[in-house]
Amino acid sequence: MKTYSFHVLLEKDKWPDEPDENAVWRAYIPALEHQGAASWGYTQKEALKNLQDAVDLLVESLLAESSEIDLESLLAHEKESSSEGRSQIQISDIPLIAITV
Repeated sequence: MKTYSFHVLLEKDKWPDEPDENAVWRAYIPALEHQGAASWGYTQKEALKNLQDAVDLLVESLLAESSEIDLESLLAHEKESSSEGRSQIQISDIPLIAITV
């Protein structure tokens, strides 16, 4: 069993001509965004909850396509394309629980 931790970006999002009070929160995982790991909400909490739901569906879909998820190849690709020079995916061989406050 492996636990994968992903760096999440959370930012305000609105149209340029929209007032700030109409902004929503956008949450996404850069390493998985091209596969659909992105969502939004009216609050930070709602955006993160919606992102968790999107990631759950993504993993479910990947598992339906094959018996295992090839996140190691994602990690290799993400390291090659990372402009920061550090990984935004961490892999642990022990189960973990993450809490964001």
